[in-house]
Amino acid sequence: MLEPRTRLSDTDLRAVADLVRRVVAHDGGRLKIDWEDLRHRSGERTDDLLWVEGGRVVGFAALDVHGGPAVEIAGAVDPAARGRGIGSALLAAAVEACRERGAEQALLIVPRSSEAGHHLARRLGAPLEHSEHALRLDRAPGAGPEDPRTTLRDATADDVPVLTALLGAAFGSEPGHLLPGTGSGRTLVVEHDGEPVGTVRLTLDDGVGGVYGFAVDPRAQGRGIGRDVLRRVCRELLADGARAVGLEVAVDNPRALGLYTSLGFTPVTTEDYYDLPLG
Repeated sequence: MLEPRTRLSDTDLRAVADLVRRVVAHDGGRLKIDWEDLRHRSGERTDDLLWVEGGRVVGFAALDVHGGPAVEIAGAVDPAARGRGIGSALLAAAVEACRERGAEQALLIVPRSSEAGHHLARRLGAPLEHSEHALRLDRAPGAGPEDPRTTLRDATADDVPVLTALLGAAFGSEPGHLLPGTGSGRTLVVEHDGEPVGTVRLTLDDGVGGVYGFAVDPRAQGRGIGRDVLRRVCRELLADGARAVGLEVAVDNPRALGLYTSLGFTPVTTEDYYDLPLG
């Protein structure tokens, strides 16, 4: 039975975590779920969908709440409950929730290892929009020089215009959830000789650090600033208690992928983003 949720209870969260463990053990890879967001839903709209049978959660779909024109949908169905239309029902409800919130785009995240997820996306006629590699660092990054001219500080509301421009140049859009005062985590400003040249968002949740929206002004690239900054923030997250640090990189960005792997990041999975029709 489909059960929409505007907020997840502790019991719900434990049930979803158990489902995720079963799915990852069967399919491999990972599921891209922001657990910090799941624990702090607004309660104002449907952000999560459960499929419950016999008191057990056997299906789940989550809508990201970062805002912006696109909504990302991640979900899972228990391997023992597949082939009965649960995934299709969850996805249909998720798409309807996207329509209700006025989303311009809905992206279904499918791990490359999930045959069931790819089959569902193809059956719906959803084209592949883009793909990302998920990487993980399980130890301190490789040693290297630290340029004293490069500094990091917490972003403030006054930094929003320059950070918006940096993120737009790096990603072709302006991800509002990466700006200061939004979502979980810290947004940092990277300065070189006192001038803002980059930004990065850091999170730490349940012993796992996250690096998001890492951007360096194209005019400042090629000087080792990105490598220096990434090394510093990973060390900071590990010192603050992270057992590992994760990040994502577009598959068509070999330069960034080379930087990350040279510092010790290793691939976990590749995730495909399908553009779901909202019409």
